[in-house]
Amino acid sequence: MALVTFISDFGYGDYYVPAVKAKMLSINPQLNIVDISHSINTYDIAHAGFILRAVFRDFPKGTVHLVAMNGTSQMNDGYIGIKLEEHIFIGPNNGVLSLLADHDPGIIVQFADIHLKDSTFPTKDILAPIAAKVASGAAIHDFGGPLNQIKKMLPRQFKASKKQIVGHVIRIDNYGNLITNIRKDVFDQLNPGRFSIEFSREKLHKINRSYDNVEAGDCFAFFNSLELLELGINHGNGSELLGLRLDTPIYINFEIEG
Repeated sequence: MALVTFISDFGYGDYYVPAVKAKMLSINPQLNIVDISHSINTYDIAHAGFILRAVFRDFPKGTVHLVAMNGTSQMNDGYIGIKLEEHIFIGPNNGVLSLLADHDPGIIVQFADIHLKDSTFPTKDILAPIAAKVASGAAIHDFGGPLNQIKKMLPRQFKASKKQIVGHVIRIDNYGNLITNIRKDVFDQLNPGRFSIEFSREKLHKINRSYDNVEAGDCFAFFNSLELLELGINHGNGSELLGLRLDTPIYINFEIEG
């Protein structure tokens, strides 16, 4: 029996999260439901996509991922199930599932009208039953027909040349550390050995190994477990102290001889 993960912007102070879990468990009491997060910023599809992309591959192949983000919005193009890298995702067709990888899913299913109903709580009434049944052995094809393409959101892209990489802050974590969209493989390929990282009023000339490679209160820059450039202040809130926000540009300038 597959795992079911659950991610949403429901928070923890209302009945929404336990109601969805109760619905799934009423269909199969043996399900193993793992919360990824319910503290996603409200209506922030990019936040949900970033978190889910960062962790879904760490779960066993065959895991069913229930995604609840802005599910009642008129901007949704219905509800879908996709198969991506041997994982199953079930959620609204509002672009959130397009943020999970740089390639298209292998299978896309548009859930048929017979499985849909007018609901003010579609995650519980529509998606949770499908997720529970798929995790119990059903196929997503049992609930609808093929769809050629999912609705897409375009994430912020970095720009790279021999002289410079220009990226942006794409996430600020709970500590105020700043995660950028600058990838380690791109930096390694372009780095001639001498460089400067410029942000706010700071200029760094070194990539650290971790947070604690600098003194408390000093700025750090390293490639995190996602192999994305992360910036911040050791034992300090980098976002607040440096005045950096989402989408702030980050520059890496390469010093090329000759």
